[in-house]
Amino acid sequence: MRTYEETVNFILDIPKFTTKNKPEHTRELLHRLGDPQERFKVIHVAGSNGKGSVCACIDSILRAAGKRTGLFTSPHLVYLEERFAVDGKRCDRELFVRSSDRVACAADFMVQQGKPYPTFFEYIFAVGMLIFAEMQVEYAVLETGLGGRLDATNIIEHPILTVITSISLEHTEILGDSIAKIAAEKAGIVKPKVPVVYDASSTEASRVIAACADRQGCLSYPVSSDKVKILLNTGKKIAFSFDSGYDGNVTNFEIPFVAPYQAQNAAIAIQAAACLAQCESISYDAMQRGLAEVVWKGRMQQISPEVYFDGAHNSDGIQRFLEAAGQISDEPGILLFSMVKEKDLAYAVRHLLCRGNWEQIILTSIPGERGCNSRILKEMFEQTARENGLAVKITEIEETGQAYAYALTVKKPGQVLFCAGSLYLIGALEQIAGGME
Repeated sequence: MRTYEETVNFILDIPKFTTKNKPEHTRELLHRLGDPQERFKVIHVAGSNGKGSVCACIDSILRAAGKRTGLFTSPHLVYLEERFAVDGKRCDRELFVRSSDRVACAADFMVQQGKPYPTFFEYIFAVGMLIFAEMQVEYAVLETGLGGRLDATNIIEHPILTVITSISLEHTEILGDSIAKIAAEKAGIVKPKVPVVYDASSTEASRVIAACADRQGCLSYPVSSDKVKILLNTGKKIAFSFDSGYDGNVTNFEIPFVAPYQAQNAAIAIQAAACLAQCESISYDAMQRGLAEVVWKGRMQQISPEVYFDGAHNSDGIQRFLEAAGQISDEPGILLFSMVKEKDLAYAVRHLLCRGNWEQIILTSIPGERGCNSRILKEMFEQTARENGLAVKITEIEETGQAYAYALTVKKPGQVLFCAGSLYLIGALEQIAGGME
């Protein structure tokens, strides 16, 4: 058996962005492992934004209702085994190593038979299913990786519920160049006769998802933003009301988040729980307690007074980050930022400069091949600032730890420091700041 460190290095060395294997390949891998994914009830979640938050909310509600849960999400921030949470805690390292060894043996045997090796995501998905089966979880909340229709997680044949969060333009070279095309890919997780809960904020996406649900004979539950009303935002928690239509009552909830968009994500989780409640015994009290206690790191997370981390990793995420930042402070703040190359950097730079309120922007580099070089980012920010007549101090510090230390040094008392961009950046900062135990 490998050590924990050897296991992590081995998995991280599996190419992450090679050509995907077909779903049949993932299905065969899991079949060779005894089909562990069939030993628990699955809530399957896809979407462009908020799917991790929605997964965390659903998982917390289920646990508040006394259920034993597994939560499969990506990416991890610091520790690889964060992706496999059991009853709200990342899985035991020994179990993680043991499960990885089993997947490696099955994968090696498939290669000997002339089949391709599992992709990084296939591999960790199989590891997660083994972990959840061994821990005898009753429910598993599964977040898709990329897309939905062709995602490795979509080999789940009989989920008890599918959920689709907000849709935005992302990975257009893979998923399509319009909201409708991307929504169709996400809706690929919909299964015959299985209820579908979805974010109805986009008319275009809603039309596609509703049509797909109708073709599959599914009951569908759109979650409209006009059913969600924020009552209070203290800067540490949000109180809101939501009418799920479940029992005819409008109910109030609290979430320990500061970003307004999290109220919509929580409402999607409430609607999902209300659907499950019809046969899974989940009370509104459990929904309220679960949401009040939910933990989801790196999403407009307050690390310390006046310091926030947010994984605003795509165009829609940037918009939502700016809205939340404006809610937290109307004074010029400090922004520490970095992003990966394949995202829409031009959009992010333009919006952060033109819609943000910054005294200084500090740019850094994410370690690894995917990270955009901080010097390139600085050139983009400076050019955009000149084109728009903006006078903002722009500083480039390549090493993340040094950039964060500098940001804390220049932050004035009462001024807010926002650290935003790729979740890879947030993971590095969580480790530096001690946000992950």
